[in-house]
Amino acid sequence: MFLKGDIIYLRGLEPEDVELLYRWENNPEVWSISQTLKPFSKYTLKMFVDCASDDIYATRQLRMMMNDLNTRATIGIIDIFDFDPFNSRVGVGILVDKKSRNKGVGTDAIRLIKKYVFEVLMLHQIYCHILTDNQISLALFQHAGFSVIGIKKEWIKTSSGYKDAYLLQMINPS
Repeated sequence: MFLKGDIIYLRGLEPEDVELLYRWENNPEVWSISQTLKPFSKYTLKMFVDCASDDIYATRQLRMMMNDLNTRATIGIIDIFDFDPFNSRVGVGILVDKKSRNKGVGTDAIRLIKKYVFEVLMLHQIYCHILTDNQISLALFQHAGFSVIGIKKEWIKTSSGYKDAYLLQMINPS
């Protein structure tokens, strides 16, 4: 399996993922990060899963589920989005289930997605946005080789006001 790490493996979406996606996508704690404005219906998520097998060149995004190598349990999601084949770049986002955090899952997932982006899609760069108050995510991506290249002032609107976001980037090392 190409997308197999030390702790997890990445896989495509399956119809049985709808219930888990429903729980994660409808968690208001992550809405400011994902820029979600309303809950997702199971029907909408089912349609999303049904289209997930479409070509990344058509959809401009790809979502993969993160599964524990030992238990096979689904413990997170990693997305690549804003796929821009002309400029050879893509954004990345990650969600690790609360009970699986601080166990190396995120590090393994980012290592695998970098391999996919750089070796399979042969892109030039990956980027991400991280709220400046999210030190855990910042440390995760910096540990994975991403560099902070700027701060977007008042970038994300929240119920408590606007928040700044770091812009991080990683250029293909090969």
